[in-house]
Amino acid sequence: MTPSANLTMGRTEWILLVALSAIWGASFFFYKVLVGELPPFTIVLGRAALAAILLNVLLVARGQRLPTDAGLWSQFFVIGVLNNVLPFSLIVLGETRISSGLASILNATTPIFALIAAHFLTANEKLNWGKALGVVLGLVGVAILLGPKALGHSGGSDIAGEAFCLAAAVSYAFAGIYGRRFRASSPLVVATGQLTASALLLAPLAAIEAPWRLPGPSIAATSALIALAVLCTALAYLIYFRILARAGATNILLVTLLAPVSAVLLGALFLHEDIGPRAIAGMAVIALGLAAID
Repeated sequence: MTPSANLTMGRTEWILLVALSAIWGASFFFYKVLVGELPPFTIVLGRAALAAILLNVLLVARGQRLPTDAGLWSQFFVIGVLNNVLPFSLIVLGETRISSGLASILNATTPIFALIAAHFLTANEKLNWGKALGVVLGLVGVAILLGPKALGHSGGSDIAGEAFCLAAAVSYAFAGIYGRRFRASSPLVVATGQLTASALLLAPLAAIEAPWRLPGPSIAATSALIALAVLCTALAYLIYFRILARAGATNILLVTLLAPVSAVLLGALFLHEDIGPRAIAGMAVIALGLAAID
């Protein structure tokens, strides 16, 4: 691919990024609902498979089809591992050990890994002082937003859970960079291909857990899984690849800084949680970080 000018965020991309952050911010909550009833790989397979079915139906309805090129499918499997199989599984495993709030903080480290990797692996997304300052400010804002209790043992924290979530952040970072090769492709085709490949890889892992032997999930868990598949996966990836094509790998990963903000706002709207001075201060620092990066 011929290097182009540095990619930036326009008004449309910022609107889509905020929408994506709201959707993915809710995924940490849905995971927490599910881990109490279903084993990790079963959750991840359910998320990927339901989303893949939905997108394949949408693809057919629009008169399109998945490509048959073996080389392209090998790329779908790679992006599927980096963007779905590894991070989804690692975050679910992490949330069996730590709080969803801490998981979202650790996931917000994704841009740090992405900026470092993109500096060495891309021609037009080099690290500069503005981007570095922006990421640092963003992480400080996330820490302020969720507060010191999220980092303590009161949230059920342990080293293994933290390591799983950090590893997921690294995987997401490389997925954003690898996904650049799909810039000229249809977001619907890429999202459908990677999720179909992910479901095929996850099926044998979930089979080891023998989910058919478990009691049926509750209405709450079933609703959470459907929301994960439809909103946080199918719809989210259509938005994700649209932003990635227009704004680049490091910009799309700003969503991980915004996701904790959306979690607080959703909690205030639907769970009647208070937004105190600490939350306002955290969101303000995150806004400064976003301005510094772009």
